Amino acid sequence: ITIAADMIMKLYFSLRLLILSLSLLLFQLPLHQSSNHDYTDALSKSILFFEGQRSGLLPQDQRIAWRANSGLGDGWTVNTDLTGGYYDAGDNIKFGFPMAFTTTMLAWSVIEFGDLMPAGELRNALVAIRWATDYLLNTVSQSNRITVQVGDPIIDHNCWERPEDMDTARTVYTVEAPNPASDVAGETAAALAASSMAFRSSDPGYSDTLLRTATRVFEFADNYRGAYSDNSDIRAGACPFYCDFDGYQDELLWGAAWLRRASQGDSYLNYIQNNGKILGADDNINEFGWDNKHAGLNVLVSKEVLEGSMYTLQSYKASADSFMCTLILESSSSHIEYTPGGLIYKPGGSNLQHATTITFLLLVYANYLDRSSQTVNCGSITVGPTMLRQMAKKQVDYILGDNPKGISYMVGYSDYYPQRIHHRGSSLPSIKDHPQLIACNDGSIYFNLSNPNPNVLVGAVVGGPGEDDAYGDDRADFRKSEPTTYINAPFVGALAYFVANPNSN
Repeated sequence: ITIAADMIMKLYFSLRLLILSLSLLLFQLPLHQSSNHDYTDALSKSILFFEGQRSGLLPQDQRIAWRANSGLGDGWTVNTDLTGGYYDAGDNIKFGFPMAFTTTMLAWSVIEFGDLMPAGELRNALVAIRWATDYLLNTVSQSNRITVQVGDPIIDHNCWERPEDMDTARTVYTVEAPNPASDVAGETAAALAASSMAFRSSDPGYSDTLLRTATRVFEFADNYRGAYSDNSDIRAGACPFYCDFDGYQDELLWGAAWLRRASQGDSYLNYIQNNGKILGADDNINEFGWDNKHAGLNVLVSKEVLEGSMYTLQSYKASADSFMCTLILESSSSHIEYTPGGLIYKPGGSNLQHATTITFLLLVYANYLDRSSQTVNCGSITVGPTMLRQMAKKQVDYILGDNPKGISYMVGYSDYYPQRIHHRGSSLPSIKDHPQLIACNDGSIYFNLSNPNPNVLVGAVVGGPGEDDAYGDDRADFRKSEPTTYINAPFVGALAYFVANPNSN
């Protein structure tokens, strides 16, 4: 009897411990009610950020006033005007691969959610897109040739220097046929095609130019297949920063899918139908970012299945459904990782790039499902638009401050945000306040200071916390404290949705 009683007591305490553990786990999951966020303010700032990343001759209506002209000689060594465009992050390099992806995502944000933006912010978003597309048009001004990068990253990264003071090599990296650049050319074609849709009503002439150029650039990408970073003279500049790690095939399908959407041309429909298996449309379907387009490709093409009954593209929708199911913790196919505070997490640094792109896809797919009155079967659970939107809102609200640290990971939003971001222009005295040259090595003293950055890069979303929700606000920890254009671009679309639908929970 004593033994039996002892076993019962042990079982009782084990059950109590199990219940306590489950309670703690549920507390940690992203089930909290979000605060009341000012999504309109966040949207405005997320777009404003791009003005802080501008290269070239700045306009009179430049709103981030601590920036000034930079890179005005870009392209002179190859007799091409390569001024303009964006610096990708906290350095002074113009990398074509992530810039084109940034442009595609800004344009997609306008296409899907532009009608939800306040009129002034829609105009600002189009200005942000055009600052990129004007540059991209110059990178492909000659047939069968594309400029993929401006600036030597090794030399640049060894300097802590304002873009206005740049005296480092502005090396131009160009790929010309028969050498391949299917990845950058495919993404550039996607960017121009998507942007042609964004400008169709406000500037039809410019829209036609973008679409016409996209068609030509895609032909170059498809006719000379291969990764741009496989060219030895390009690899030295692009790698390890923006190498093509995942292959060029997804960019061919991505470019064709955007040309299909923009032109409604049957040739592009046939391309994505006939080349899906050949180009690996079913591979790596759970990734989406500047290097891997698969999840975005599948969501984009699914629109034709869901809203246009184009069942020859059913395999793309099946992959999109599978991707959505991987994000659902209750699904048997779930394999996404969340931080204890509820943020989508993928290893490798700059984690918020994953959170913002996936959030964007959740909202876009929710709209497609909603308009076609369909749901996703995730085994034991059926997922509809409402659940996808709730998941997206939790990610957006986490980034804006509903997280264990209570910090907004968007600079300038709320009263508590990162002060020491890894960004040259933000961390060095503005050329307006300190007009004297700060040479390459002279900026190191500012980098090493523990003071907050003197110039607030309003709207910048930093790389974000680690898998434990920890964030140290350390300028040297670039994986967490560096903003990038491709973190912000999809966030623009997500914020636009919640401007119009703030109570999606």
